[in-house]
This record gives sequence, C-alpha cells and structure tokens, in this order.
Amino acid sequence: MLEKNLPIVDLQGQYQRLKSEIDAAIQEVLDAGNFIQGAQVKSFSLHLARYLGSGEVIPCANGTDALQIAYMALGLKPGDEVIMPAFNYVAAAEAAALMGLKPVFADVHPGTFNLDPEKAADAITPATKAIVPVHLFGQSCDMDAIMKLAEKHGLFVIEDNAQAIGSYWKSGQYAGKKLGTIGHAGTTSFFPSKNLGCMGDGGALMCSDPQLAETIRKICNHGQSTKYRYERIGINSRLDTLQAAILEVKLRHLDHFIAARQKAAAGYDRELQGISGIEIPERDPRSGHVFHQYTIKTENREHRDRIRKHLEINGIQSMIYYPMPLHMQEGYRYLGYREDAFPVSGHLSERVLSLPMHTELDEEKIGFICQTLRKA
Repeated sequence: MLEKNLPIVDLQGQYQRLKSEIDAAIQEVLDAGNFIQGAQVKSFSLHLARYLGSGEVIPCANGTDALQIAYMALGLKPGDEVIMPAFNYVAAAEAAALMGLKPVFADVHPGTFNLDPEKAADAITPATKAIVPVHLFGQSCDMDAIMKLAEKHGLFVIEDNAQAIGSYWKSGQYAGKKLGTIGHAGTTSFFPSKNLGCMGDGGALMCSDPQLAETIRKICNHGQSTKYRYERIGINSRLDTLQAAILEVKLRHLDHFIAARQKAAAGYDRELQGISGIEIPERDPRSGHVFHQYTIKTENREHRDRIRKHLEINGIQSMIYYPMPLHMQEGYRYLGYREDAFPVSGHLSERVLSLPMHTELDEEKIGFICQTLRKA
C-alpha cells in the first residue's frame, strides 16, 4: 500500500538501496583515519574527471565556494561585472558580491528557464568580464550562443553545473561534451539533494587548462603549493575524505540515477499531458536533461498555491524554485534594478512548482501524485 508521505527527494530510500556499499566505503575511511585529503579524494577526482571528459576536477567544500574560487582563479577584480540569470539560486550572485564584483542580471527563456543569450548580450558593458550560465533543473543553457558571445567580447564563461551533472550538449562544435566542461571553468555542488550528492556539503571545479587547474588547487588550499609556501591569496575549501568516499560509490551509479529520473519525468509527462492550466517542462532538443527538478508551470500564483496546498494535504511535498527573482531580493536591491526589469523571471516566480523528483519514484507514486494534482 502506498504511503501518503511523498517527499520532494527521497535520500533515505536511495541510501537503503546503496547501504552496503556506502557503509563499507565509510568504514574504510574510519579505519584509515585520514579524514582530510585522504586517498579517496584523489580517487574520486580522477574518476569524476574521466566520467565528465574533463582535464581535471578539483574538489572543494561546497558549490558556492566553487564559484568564488573560479572568480578568483580567473583574476576577476572588484568592480568587474559578471552576467548571470535573474531566475536562479543566489550562489553565483552571492560569491560575486562578496568579492566586490558586480552581479549583472539578465532574463531567462520562458520555456527552459535558462539564461537567454540575447538578454545576456544586451547586458554587456566595457566592465563585463564573465558570464555564468546556470544549467537549471537539469538541462543546458544555449552553449553555442553563449560561447560565441563570450568569444566575441573576450569574456570568461563559468558554467554553474550544480543541477545538471551528467547532462551534455548535442549541438555544434561542443556536441557530446558534458556540461561543466565547455566553458573556461565549470562548478558543481554535491549537496545531498543533488543528482550526485554526498551526506554533507561538497563541491568541485572542472577545467581543461592545466595552469588554471593548478591555480584553482592552490586557492582551495590557502594559496599554497607546498606546506607553508603561500604563493597567492587563497581560502580553506576542501572536500573531506568521508564525503569523497560516499561520492565515489554514488558516481558508479550516476547513469542509473539519471535513467531513473528520466523515466520518472516521462511518467509525469504522460499523466499530466493535456491537463488544463498545467504546462509540463520544455526540453531543448540540443541538450540532454537529467531532471534535477521536474518543474511545471501553472496559470498564476493563486492557481499554483491552490495546487500546492492540495498536494500538501495529501502528503505530497512540492517546492517553489524560485519564489522571487534575485533583483527583487532585499540583499540585492542595491544594484538598482526596477521590479519589472526581468518580466520572464517575474512571471515564472509566480507560476512554477516543482514536484517530487528522485531516484526512488515508481509508477504508483507518480500516478498518485498526478491524480492528486488533477483533482486540485
């Protein structure tokens, strides 16, 4: 019998399925007692680089640190402008603001929710130094257009791939490349709910330039290449050995995780197709989609809130990613944007609703969620 308690992500169910592997990996670390920079950190880095087809993967403490480290490694200075989507989590803007950089927002595509290259182009000024395409909810930004734009204006591209690890681009000169490996640097997060998530905080940077990789490695470790030789300003941002061991196990299952999420998304598509007032997620045919989120669009805020309340009453968790564009958040009003500066982002914040999406969904659970949503 189906339990009427369906979380947005089922981490406990996934752990139980991998329990023997994860417990053994953790025990190996405990037995060795090397909790910082243990062998598992290097092993995981090498295996993830091989999986992604990236020259190097440098782990760090979390995805927000990864963005700050990328800004630092690429030599961005106070006052430099960094373009990023207004409809997004705060990390890219937060890391920029903390460094004295200026976050510059641009609107997004109404169907894919990803950064609109034309709007990004309109935001470029002589002070612009970088673009941060955020591969939101599991599929790619238009990397053909973004890379051409960056090349034309001499800009760095830092891919925020926290939500789309394992996805890839299918078009043009970057066809077949995994996301996070196309720009000058890529970043990701291993937050527990991510498609490849640990049991705490964790993150990583990806790049193909050996010199840049070495700079990133130094920044992660207090700016030192050897102990007590501080060659540059750095920070303390390391992935601990326990988390690396857990990630090593999960990496072996990542393609299966992706397939399970894609199967769940196809189930949602079948069940929700044709329901009045509901739009299922749009797919860009040039991108793979690994469904970190399955995000529908509703008619308006009232319609969205009514659906969400009905789901909650029936034990189904849903989330709003994101309830307010970044330019309207109190902490970023100093940038001086009008409230209506990014109409697509504002419109989406009124309408989006993310349904449960994880590796443990089956047809019965999806059927119950969609039946409940239909009744709403």
